[in-house]
Order: sequence, then structure tokens, then C-alpha cells
Amino acid sequence: MNTQIYRFKKLIAITLTPVIFAACSAGPIKPEGADMARNNLIQLQSDPQLASRAPVAIQEAELAVRAAEVPQEDVELGRHLVFMADRKIAIATYQAQSRLSEDQRKMLSEQRDNARLDSRTREADRAHMDAEIARQQAADLQRQIAELNAKDTDRGLVVTLGDLLFDTGKATLKGGTIGHLNKLAAFLNQYPDRTVMIEGHTDNVGSEDFNLGLSQRRANSVMTYLIHQGVASNRLTAYGKGENFAISDNESATGRQQNRRVEIIISNTAAGQ
Repeated sequence: MNTQIYRFKKLIAITLTPVIFAACSAGPIKPEGADMARNNLIQLQSDPQLASRAPVAIQEAELAVRAAEVPQEDVELGRHLVFMADRKIAIATYQAQSRLSEDQRKMLSEQRDNARLDSRTREADRAHMDAEIARQQAADLQRQIAELNAKDTDRGLVVTLGDLLFDTGKATLKGGTIGHLNKLAAFLNQYPDRTVMIEGHTDNVGSEDFNLGLSQRRANSVMTYLIHQGVASNRLTAYGKGENFAISDNESATGRQQNRRVEIIISNTAAGQ
């Protein structure tokens, strides 16, 4: 009987010895989830757009992860440290992403402001250039008007061509006196929107009917010459006024010479306006 009891006790001792040894040899272990927290933190720290935007929060997350990586005998404490590490990482990520979004909004706003400024600058430059072109065109126009001896009137620009264009009683242009007409044609070709009225005038020598016909033929001769110089015919109108619109008396040779003329009236506005 005693022998059986002894053997039973020995068997129990042999069976429990490994269990007791294992229990005595178990130590602190790294909390579950600590490695995942470290990987999440490394991902955040490696992001070039986020890593520099929440340095304090990321440093706090680093400290929390280190604490979570320390092996613990208390499993619940380990879980709590991992939870806190995850929270710190989430906070740091949120702050970094928020500041990234804010920086992006600022950048877009600056780009829009710069675009508006560039647009206004281009508009100002264009307006300045247009003004300079207009000034140059106006100066060129005044120079050409002066060369034509034109007068600015309510009817438009009036260029007066004397009777030296024609022989007495004739309507054929004299070859040596058309230099002024060439300048006139060049001017009209430069301003193709302006219409032109050509008026022929005579003195009172001869019959009224003859003078009316002569003035019309002379106006027609000037119109034909201008057409040959490239001026569009639909811009030109020729009228014979005869002796009825004298600008001087017909009692003297000088007065009669002034009355024998062709007037070119150039409109100040574009055709159809």
C-alpha cells in the first residue's frame, strides 16, 4: 500500500515539474500590435509631404511607439500602450494632412492671384501698346494731312487741287502735275475705310452749261486716276459743281484761278458708319 502511494506521488511530481519550470521561466513580452504601430509611424515619417508638417505630433507618436515596444508582463498595460501609440500616430497624421491641405489651398490661392496679376499686367501692357500705336497713327495722320495741305472741316478732310492739273478748257490731266495726286492716292490706300467725294469747280468764264460739264469731266478725270492708283471705285463719287460755288470773286485773274479747282473731301468716318 505504501509502495503504491509513493509511486503515485512520484508520478505527479514528474508530471508537474515541466509546468512549474515553464511558469517560473516565462518573462515580459512585446505587446501585440506594437510592430504594426511602428510600421504606421515609419510610413508617416517617410512621406515627404507629411513628415515635416507636424513635427511635434510626430515626435510624440515616436515616444508613444517606443513605450509600446517595451516588453511587458502586464498584458493589459501593453494593450493600453499600443492603443495610445495608435492614437498618437492618428493625431499626427491628421495634423500633417490638415496642414498639407491648408498649404495646398494657399498655393492655389497664390497661383490664382499671380494669374490675375499677370493678366492685369498683360492688359496694362496691351493698353499701353495700343495707346502708343494710336498715338503714332495719329501723328502719322497729321503728318500726311500736312503734306496734302488738307483742311479739317465738318465735311471731312478737304484737299484742294488747283487748276494747274488741266490746260485751259480741258479735262485731261497734265502729266507733270500729278505728284500731289500720287500722295493723295497713297493716303487713301492707307485708310481704305474712308469714302471720298470729288468736286469739280470752275470760274464764270464761258457759259454756265459748259462750265458745269467741264467741272464734271475734270472730277471724273481725277476719280479715274485714283482708281488706276488702286483706290476702290466704290469709295469714290465725282460731282461737277460748275461756277456756282466760287470761293473768290471772278473779277480778277487771281480770283478766277482760285475758283478753278477740284476739291477732294475725305470722310472722317468709315464707310457705312
